[in-house]
Amino acid sequence: EPGFGFSPGSGLAGPREKARSSLAAAMHRLTASLFGAGLILRRVRGSDAGSGTIGGLVALPFALLIGETWGWPGQLAATVLVTAVALWASAGVVSSEGDAGWIVIDEAAGVFVATIGLLGWAAVIAFVLFRIVDITKRPFPGVHQADSMPGATGIVLDDLVAGAWALAMGHLLNATIM
Repeated sequence: EPGFGFSPGSGLAGPREKARSSLAAAMHRLTASLFGAGLILRRVRGSDAGSGTIGGLVALPFALLIGETWGWPGQLAATVLVTAVALWASAGVVSSEGDAGWIVIDEAAGVFVATIGLLGWAAVIAFVLFRIVDITKRPFPGVHQADSMPGATGIVLDDLVAGAWALAMGHLLNATIM
């Protein structure tokens, strides 16, 4: 009946709806922080600076394991999955947190992009290149523009573009030097 209980947009939520909303918010935060990896440096030194590198380092062994086990098709599939999760998690926190430093699931997506088809030292070099591109942004066309996009898209897309730059450089280095 109108005026009773919960209806979308009514602003009235019962205990069950509040609990569901609270659980969803907690899941978004947990996932966006890559299960706490993005919060480590804040806890240790009181700053989120460098958290993206921590998130990337957490993701790198998984990207390599998937590459060793299923090859580049597995890495590509995992990249699509991690990117979808990154967009979902970021969308759930961006309105209250903006592009906070502890949100590192986007760096995980970027690492997965950067390492498609690369293993061993080539993947490690691609990871380092990804972090350089992601941190500096402006010298690399498309990264800063992607970062300027609003909402979850901007949070995630700059890392995907940075990952694509690192992927290209990593494959170039792998083909010419390694």
